[in-house]
Amino acid sequence: MPQARMPQRVRKFLAQRNRSGLVRARNSLPRILRMTLGAIGAFWIASAIWGHTDPIFAATSALISLGFGAATTTRRTAEVALGCTLGVALGDGLMHWWGQGIWQAAAVMSLSLVIARYLDSGAIFSTQLGMQSALVVLLPISADGPFARSFDAMTGSVLALLIIVLWPSDPRRTPIGALSDLLKELSEALIECSWAVRDDDHRAAFHALIKARATQRHVEKLPAAFRAAKEIATLSPTARRHRHELARLALRLEHYDRAARNSRVFARRLASVLSNGALTPEGAQNVAPLLRDVSEAVNTMAHSVREPTVAGQRKFEKAARHQLEAVAAQLDPRELGVEGLQGEGLVLLLRPLVVDLLQAAGRDHQEAVGPLPRLS
Repeated sequence: MPQARMPQRVRKFLAQRNRSGLVRARNSLPRILRMTLGAIGAFWIASAIWGHTDPIFAATSALISLGFGAATTTRRTAEVALGCTLGVALGDGLMHWWGQGIWQAAAVMSLSLVIARYLDSGAIFSTQLGMQSALVVLLPISADGPFARSFDAMTGSVLALLIIVLWPSDPRRTPIGALSDLLKELSEALIECSWAVRDDDHRAAFHALIKARATQRHVEKLPAAFRAAKEIATLSPTARRHRHELARLALRLEHYDRAARNSRVFARRLASVLSNGALTPEGAQNVAPLLRDVSEAVNTMAHSVREPTVAGQRKFEKAARHQLEAVAAQLDPRELGVEGLQGEGLVLLLRPLVVDLLQAAGRDHQEAVGPLPRLS
């Protein structure tokens, strides 16, 4: 029986790999076009305009500078471009004095890496500088002169920087993708909390806690993603229209972080409360719909960040605020029929979570705490 299942598992695995590969290739098409334009354009400039023979370092410098990575930003491109250019220049200079050979290549690489680590702590910069300098020494001497390859590398690097500035990818894609994933995961964790309360199932609450903990990986991506996006939006003329939108979302990062942390605290407490049977039937009947409403509000916020227009974003944010304010107005343990220290503590933990979500949806602190009922 297990052997009969193997072909089915293989087909399923191959189908999943095919789907993910097609999505990855489709999403990478703009970057692929930029890399092709940079490499071929730099080769053509160095060959047709500068008159160099086989200017391979122009193409490789542009290709490496524009290459695939977590985020091709202006800073990263400049770092790689500088590493390529300095590496080729260093290799050209040392080869001019030391000649070519194995020991020269070893000496050039060692010295290049020492200089790279002295100049910058970035791993990419160091690797590119060392690799390019070693290649210069190992490859045949250029027919265009001792420093022609340095000029070719500079040509490719400058063209790569121009392409990044003048033809950037949408700077919102990475931060909004990470933020959307965070809100989706948070919404799923909260709806599982609602199901756990409805079914009085502490195991489901532990599963919701695992889901809530998974939000941390998305939270950790947000600061760097927004920094890179704002950098591109500042430098690129075609992306400047997104600056205000990115700045508005970046100001709320702290509230997204707090909401994710509070969801983990709430889910952990919920698992303990259900394990100890500390939530009354009446309290469970009232709390479960509130958690479902909070989950729906977070899902509305996810729609907001994915909305391409500012008007659409504000529309969804307004709807999320109304949903959250309606929940906040009911967060009184006695009104919900919740009794006992543990049950009341659970409701009290839900209050700061809703406040953080309201602030993430655009309310200031005073407006966010306003709907909460006073506690006696």
